[in-house]
Amino acid sequence: MKQSRVPKGVAFVLLLVTLALLCGHAIGSARRARTQAETPTKSAAPPQPLSPEGQAALLAAIEAGNLPELRWPDFSDYSKLVKEFYGAYGNSLPWVRGMEPTAQAQQAITLLMNAGQKGLSAEDYDALRWGDRLAKLKVGAPQSSEADAVRFDLALTVCVMRYVSDLHIGRVNPKHFEFDLDVQAKKYDLPEFLKQNVVDVSDVAVALAQVEPQYPGYRRTIQALNVYLGLAGKDDGEHLPAITKAIAPGDAYPGVPRLIRLLTLVGDLPAGATVAADGNVYQGALVDAVKNFQRRHGRDPDGRIDARTLADLNMPLNSRVRQMQLTLERWRWLPLEYGKSPIVANIPEFRLRAYDENFKIALSMNVVVGKAFDHNTPVFSNTMQYVVFRPYWSVPYSIARSEFLPRIVKDPDYLTKKGFEVVNSRQDVVGSGTVTGDELEQLRAGKLFVRQKPGPKNSLGLVKFIFPNNYNIYMHDTPEQEFFSKSRRDFSHGCIRLERPADVAVWVLRDNPGWDMDHVRAAMNGTATQQVNLAHPIPVLILYATVIVTEDGQVHFYDDIYGHDAALEKVLAKGYPYPG
Repeated sequence: MKQSRVPKGVAFVLLLVTLALLCGHAIGSARRARTQAETPTKSAAPPQPLSPEGQAALLAAIEAGNLPELRWPDFSDYSKLVKEFYGAYGNSLPWVRGMEPTAQAQQAITLLMNAGQKGLSAEDYDALRWGDRLAKLKVGAPQSSEADAVRFDLALTVCVMRYVSDLHIGRVNPKHFEFDLDVQAKKYDLPEFLKQNVVDVSDVAVALAQVEPQYPGYRRTIQALNVYLGLAGKDDGEHLPAITKAIAPGDAYPGVPRLIRLLTLVGDLPAGATVAADGNVYQGALVDAVKNFQRRHGRDPDGRIDARTLADLNMPLNSRVRQMQLTLERWRWLPLEYGKSPIVANIPEFRLRAYDENFKIALSMNVVVGKAFDHNTPVFSNTMQYVVFRPYWSVPYSIARSEFLPRIVKDPDYLTKKGFEVVNSRQDVVGSGTVTGDELEQLRAGKLFVRQKPGPKNSLGLVKFIFPNNYNIYMHDTPEQEFFSKSRRDFSHGCIRLERPADVAVWVLRDNPGWDMDHVRAAMNGTATQQVNLAHPIPVLILYATVIVTEDGQVHFYDDIYGHDAALEKVLAKGYPYPG
């Protein structure tokens, strides 16, 4: 079956990107990459000097942190940086020379007006306002004035600072959503960055291309975004007819012509496929196209058009564009460089990938993540330090209180029957197995604890992988293998369950002598609990991306299971200044 791809021209570019899906090696930070930018060119004229009145107007606007001409007038979060920027030029206008916009100013404006190609909103950077501003500074303009030049220059400084920051670290600080990702360390010294890398360079586009994340997955998403922007403009937006029961292969369905148009447009139905465009029987190549569509949207590819698949098919392509824009925002929150051979788990995709030293995918498997609504798996980065074979499970107090204590009340021998025991803070076993009234009260008070014995029935399975963090989240085996075959896999209390934990153990211990698959299996099936420290700690990233573009160019969409897309959308709708 031919797989769905974005159209050929872009797909060819996508196919050339052979590095890691999610965390391929970031080639280098923008600061180091500055040396690769084109050599700054000296302008023919110095920055436009201002009269005392002009300087006073400029400084007053900066001090107020507000410029009414802007789409988002309040720039108080940038006012200190803007003041520093103009101070470096003696409070003259660096974007204006001889009362005309510089070539760099015009290049920067072009980039701002095309911000949509980067998954940003061009109107956030005054896209519709630059024409009038430029006209007022045009040679021979009848009403050109110093005040116009001040407003133009200040507006451009604010918009370029916003654009550079937004493109580099995102618009909203991930801490606002309780994501444990640090963008502060990535921040530029914006006044210095603009002065050294933008104001006088010969090619502003080359200079600003360096501020974006260098991850291959980010670049693939940018490319796919621009394809979907084009597709959204071509789609007629017709909705498929409602159904009362699932449409199975061979059924008559009046939506067949629309299905053909849509699935051909997005690439699931090959252009040369044999289908009856005027028919209404759902069959043949069209069924295969629906299966591919289902795969790309995280559904079971059974070819049946049920209510969920129908909703996916009726989702406007503009909504898919927005999904990509929100995913790109979160890409910009990631570290500049993500270390050697990372492990990456993407929550909405229910998928884990590990990368080798050449940043090729070494392992890929299904995972189970935390339940939506009450046990979300957090988004954060950390470093895996060690592996524990045949682990105990220390039951968190919240789980013990809500799930275990009511059962103990009904049956004091419940823990013994199920392979659990009561321990104190030193992990010493307390009592004979039957929970006494006093032990029950201490369990309620959090003075005693419930622990599950090692073995095949242990909730952590036979191995767990530890990357110490504030959330007490780790990866582990599980005896509940049936969940891995489901298309939606949010069933855990927050930790990440692995479909093939032995494979992960062999991979993370590959630099520890002797830890081949036989040794790993022996440790998992032995009798002793054993901790093995990794010879080389491994970066771990837990991320949340509802759009993934794979190396072969396929664009995959996933449900916003935790509502993080919706929360980000709500904050972005408020405009600047965004939560920092």
